[in-house]
Amino acid sequence: MKAGALSGCHQMYERSFSFRGFQFPVCARCTGIYLGYIIAVILFVVKVKISLKICGVLILIMICDGLLQLFKIKKSTNIRRLFTGASFGIGLVFLLMHAIKTLCEKL
Repeated sequence: MKAGALSGCHQMYERSFSFRGFQFPVCARCTGIYLGYIIAVILFVVKVKISLKICGVLILIMICDGLLQLFKIKKSTNIRRLFTGASFGIGLVFLLMHAIKTLCEKL
C-alpha cells in the first residue's frame, strides 16, 4: 500500500478494487490511469496516431466524471472510474508525445 500512497492516490477502500480480499494499492481511477499509460505505449509502438482534439476529449471524459461525482450530480462507479481513468491516461500520454515532438522540432 506504500507504493499507492507514494503515487498520490487517496486509496479509499470503497473506491478501490480488491482481489481475494486484498485491496489494490491504488484506487479504481488511478488503476485506470496506469492502465491507460500502458495502452498508450502499446498504441504508440504499433504507430497509432491520435490528434490533439481527441487527446483533449479523452482527458475531459475523466474530468467530467470527477466533477459530476464531486457536485453529486451523478454517482460514479469503480468500473466507470476505471474506464474514465484509462481514457485520461491514453489522452495524457499522447498529449505529452505531441508536446515533446513539437519541442524537438523547434530545436
